[in-house]
Amino acid sequence: MNKLYFGDCLDILKKLNKEHPSGFIDLIYIDPPFNSKRNYNILFENADLKDTKAQKEAFSDTWSNVSYKDTLEELKDIDLDLLAFLESLDNNRISKSAVSYLTTMAIRIYYMHKVLKDTGSFYLHCDPTMSHYLKILCDLIFKVTNFRNEIVWCYRRYTAISKRFQRLHDVILYYAKSNKSTFNQLLIPYGDKSGKMDAHYRQDEDGKWYRWQKRKDQEPYKIKLSEGVRYGDWWDIPIINASAKERLGYPTQKPEALLEIIVEASSNKGDLVADFFGGCGTTISVAQKLKRNWLAVDISHLAIGLIERRLIKSYGKTIKNTYEIDGLPKDISSAKQLAEGTSRGRLKFQDWIIEAMIGGVHNPRKTADGGWDGHLTFELPNHQKEIIIIEVKSGNVNVKNLREFVQVINKQKAAIGVFVCFEEKVTKPMRLEAKDAGYYKKDIFGANYDRIQIMTVEKLLEGEEIKMPNILTTTFKTAKGNKENVEHPGLFKDK
Repeated sequence: MNKLYFGDCLDILKKLNKEHPSGFIDLIYIDPPFNSKRNYNILFENADLKDTKAQKEAFSDTWSNVSYKDTLEELKDIDLDLLAFLESLDNNRISKSAVSYLTTMAIRIYYMHKVLKDTGSFYLHCDPTMSHYLKILCDLIFKVTNFRNEIVWCYRRYTAISKRFQRLHDVILYYAKSNKSTFNQLLIPYGDKSGKMDAHYRQDEDGKWYRWQKRKDQEPYKIKLSEGVRYGDWWDIPIINASAKERLGYPTQKPEALLEIIVEASSNKGDLVADFFGGCGTTISVAQKLKRNWLAVDISHLAIGLIERRLIKSYGKTIKNTYEIDGLPKDISSAKQLAEGTSRGRLKFQDWIIEAMIGGVHNPRKTADGGWDGHLTFELPNHQKEIIIIEVKSGNVNVKNLREFVQVINKQKAAIGVFVCFEEKVTKPMRLEAKDAGYYKKDIFGANYDRIQIMTVEKLLEGEEIKMPNILTTTFKTAKGNKENVEHPGLFKDK
């Protein structure tokens, strides 16, 4: 399955590296923000959403001038050469924001190198303000011998008059993982750009154009227009203008023509292409078009939404059945986006609620016709085991669903049942039905702990926990870190 990941790409890279220690990706292209605050604030301010504050905070935390100190500490255990280079910058007259940016990029590129196959390739898109520093980072991580090209992407645009030449290019650093790296030679047909077809050209018996070229030894050889010349490291590709069909309004959107060269040159059909700063999904759109598998990561659910809408516009709604959404949402909009994904996406939503937000264990025997999604177990002082059963609903719910859940709780003789859904789906009849289910061991603890508790995704994001006796709180919090499935008498009775 192709994948879209919510979250900080560093967390996801570490997870992928643990799952695939030998590498599994064929091609990585990244276009990280050059000026993080400016680029992402444009995106957030243009968004018609009320809860972008959490997204801004998540992003700014990643590129913080303070948090990079923690990253430097982490590099002590994994790459002393990288650490020495970054510390030398930190002790010099380089701005703290530049050192923070480079440190943040260094550890991410380190793990991108780890998840590449030996035949893999890496392309880093950057502008001239950071390209010289980033090249040293990549030389250290990939080794100088695996540097392949500094590609110059040239474009034309008009900017305000200033006391300097116009900036009309970006830099793309291209590295191989090893000398086994995939590279497909691409050709530009002769005469494509210039349109010249002068007296030097002739037509053969098949109507194809050719001309004779002399070698140094004065022997002529035939050049056919259909064969073309090899691509160089200087690419003249127009930027996306205001009326372009592919324009999405994303502040740093790159043209698909640029990515097509990279994807065709450094991967084959069926290979896996990754973009760990997904943005508006140009890499993903091109990978899909060229029949590559793909994965994309972005810390913003707004970016994930752009990628989804782009795919649906190009390939129709059925495209949603070909990928899944993964990750840990940080706000209600990204939680809803995860919940509204494919059927696989909804399962990921349940896992996120049960394992990350509540600290329980998902039910491997959950079936489509009933049951429950997850559970917690705990032990009373008298060694009696108790169970809390969890049901997660990502879509519409009603009082009938809650009544069915109450029946499951009664049948399993569970201590407490936790019913999770979005706030807007909770109705008054549902709250009354939950209250009618009574309390857990009120006569023993002398307090009201609802036996059926409706918990909303919104409240979970705010840090709300299951209401239970204080004597059990410590046990419950310990269970959050222990994902083992503790058996409970009658836990998996036939339904």
